[in-house]
Amino acid sequence: MPKPIYILNGPNLNLLGKREPEIYGTTTLAEIEAMSAARAEAAGFRVVFRQTAREGELVEWLHDARENGAAVIINAGAYSHTSVAIHDALRAVDLPVVEVHLSNVHRRESFRHHSFVSAAADGIIMGLGAHGYELAVDAAIALIAKAARTA
Repeated sequence: MPKPIYILNGPNLNLLGKREPEIYGTTTLAEIEAMSAARAEAAGFRVVFRQTAREGELVEWLHDARENGAAVIINAGAYSHTSVAIHDALRAVDLPVVEVHLSNVHRRESFRHHSFVSAAADGIIMGLGAHGYELAVDAAIALIAKAARTA
């Protein structure tokens, strides 16, 4: 089996299904994990799915993905808009990176319009709710295959 796809989630995503459902939907993070795992398994991959409110922990998980993963899908939450440390760790990962957001951040407050994560990502999926994670898995798998063809 190939190396896993790391799906890393930042602060407040543990509250999905309860927090502002009009913005983030009613699907829980556990349900997103199950959907993502099923999508990856159908293509012969497994996922490492994690969530934290701690910026440094996200950085450490990115370092782990560099050594042990095939790709990274990241929803850094609010850290997307503030964290140079996560940007730098993503640049060091040297793997395909897909950024995902449940909401369309460009239809929200202006401070959300800039993402340090986007500058280090191969692609961005936003505004499609929980389904965006499944699309991110598809995109990560396509990027892994593309990298294997060019290697």
